[in-house]
Amino acid sequence: MTVEFGWPLGMPVCRPLGEGVYEVRTDLAQSRIARVLFYIDRKGRMVLLYGFIKKTPRTPNRELAIARRNKRKHEKGLQ
Repeated sequence: MTVEFGWPLGMPVCRPLGEGVYEVRTDLAQSRIARVLFYIDRKGRMVLLYGFIKKTPRTPNRELAIARRNKRKHEKGLQ
């Protein structure tokens, strides 16, 4: 809700990852960290692309690639 109703938002809650993809950062129980990757489509909607439990300091390229692929699929469907 913080990101949805407070957009645009910056660190530490949210950060840009390039190509219009952003990362929402949140902490979970048991010292786990969750990330949800999203973009804002041309209709102004927040589209959640991919979520995962983060295990390394940087966002893994694999997860970012999945989010970018999902973004392309969503944009193609809007045509």
